[in-house]
Amino acid sequence: MADARRDIRLQAVVVAGGVLLMAVKFLAWKLTHSNTILSDALESIVNVVAGSFALYSLWLAAKPRDREHPYGHGKVEFISAGVEGGLVTLAGGLIIYRALQAWLGEHHLHDLGEGILLTLAAGLLNLLMGLALLVRGRKSHSLAMQASGTHLLSDAWTTAAMLTGLLVIWLTGLTWLDNLFAMLFGGFIIVQGIRVVRRSVAGIMDETDMDVAAEVVQMLEQHREPHWVDLHNFRVIKFGRTLHIDCHVTLPWYHDLKWSHDAINTMEELVNARSDRDVELFIHMDPCVPPASCAICTFDACDRRKAARQGRVTWDLRSVLGNAKHTVDDLQG
Repeated sequence: MADARRDIRLQAVVVAGGVLLMAVKFLAWKLTHSNTILSDALESIVNVVAGSFALYSLWLAAKPRDREHPYGHGKVEFISAGVEGGLVTLAGGLIIYRALQAWLGEHHLHDLGEGILLTLAAGLLNLLMGLALLVRGRKSHSLAMQASGTHLLSDAWTTAAMLTGLLVIWLTGLTWLDNLFAMLFGGFIIVQGIRVVRRSVAGIMDETDMDVAAEVVQMLEQHREPHWVDLHNFRVIKFGRTLHIDCHVTLPWYHDLKWSHDAINTMEELVNARSDRDVELFIHMDPCVPPASCAICTFDACDRRKAARQGRVTWDLRSVLGNAKHTVDDLQG
């Protein structure tokens, strides 16, 4: 809960900073009448709106689970990221539209020096806020914060590119480059927005994060107990910063329920002790089936063995995602 409060405070500071940056960028546009700077200022509106929604989603995700939300409220972070990605994409389209309109007409640039300095200051602040959000978001596994951080960083890099373009315009006097740069930046912003939406949809659709799944499976493989005969039907679902893992574990058939329950508890404690986030495991216990299970069983202390051990199935993503117990045929694969 303390980590969640820190995340909320940081996001609130970023939203307040975004309002200040928006004012600075519109002042720079007012001074210069540059469509390149206007495109950056328009995206600042999106930053403030998206950042505010992200702040609300962090507050909601931090609420404890209740009867109506037994898995907690973490999924709202995916919705927040999706909204932010959609707004970013829309901003990119508006920037391109505004630049095309200006290209068909005439507009004049002036006071570029002051505008460049103001935009530079805003870009540096965006860079610092984006890095802070991204680092914190990765540490706390908050997609909403990572989306906001990625958005602000892309805004900072866009500002850097804009400044380069404005310097070229200032030195060469080729004002038509202003509209060209604005359209290029608009296209870049659209690509960034689509990427954020893609990650959001993946979370809402419970798409497996293969990197996270591989990390957990590797952990289980490295600390594998001899009586954990088999692992299969492995699934990972993310609810905000909490992981929910479903899997089937094969245990010796002849032990009582308490022994099997303790064995599963050991596995749960192992994962939670070595993970940097909260992990909830739903493990279905399967009894081993001699002699088929004996061929891959590493529990040498077993006094009910019906066949000699022929090998050991290594637990990795390829072997544990399938919904079937392993057999000696898997040793040959």
